[in-house]
Formats: sequence, C-alpha cells, structure tokens
Amino acid sequence: MPIEKETMRYFETRVTDFFEKAGREHLLWRKEGVTAYEIWVSEIMLQQTQVSRVIGYYEKFLKRFPTIEILAEGSWEEFLPY
Repeated sequence: MPIEKETMRYFETRVTDFFEKAGREHLLWRKEGVTAYEIWVSEIMLQQTQVSRVIGYYEKFLKRFPTIEILAEGSWEEFLPY
C-alpha cells in the first residue's frame, strides 16, 4: 500500500524538526570536515557506551590512531587500552 504524499511530508517535517532540536551539533563527530573514518570510530564506540562517556575516549583514540592506516599498523596490545 503506497504512502500518501501528505503522510510522507508530515513524517519528514517531524523528523527534520526533531533533528534541529536534538541534532547534537556540538559532538566532535558531527562537525564539518569530519572524515568517514572518524564517524565510523564514533559509531563503533557508541554501540557500547553512552555519548557522555565516549567523548574522552574518542579524542584519545583519534589522537593515537588518526587514520585507518595507522590503526591497521597498530598491534592488538596498542589498540586495546583505547
């Protein structure tokens, strides 16, 4: 059963309004110029931990492993503490 255009517009408006109110633009991985790698790292961390706890670990992790290439070169022992 197709969705009516009015229903679709209503839903789009509600989602957009919510995003503008709760979009969390202040988060490091929501800033302009963030790489796909940095977003990926945040997504992995956020699967296991609350946002408020991820921020510090996220910063430390990216300082130590700023690119996926550097991460790939690291050993498990180097990676685990982060």
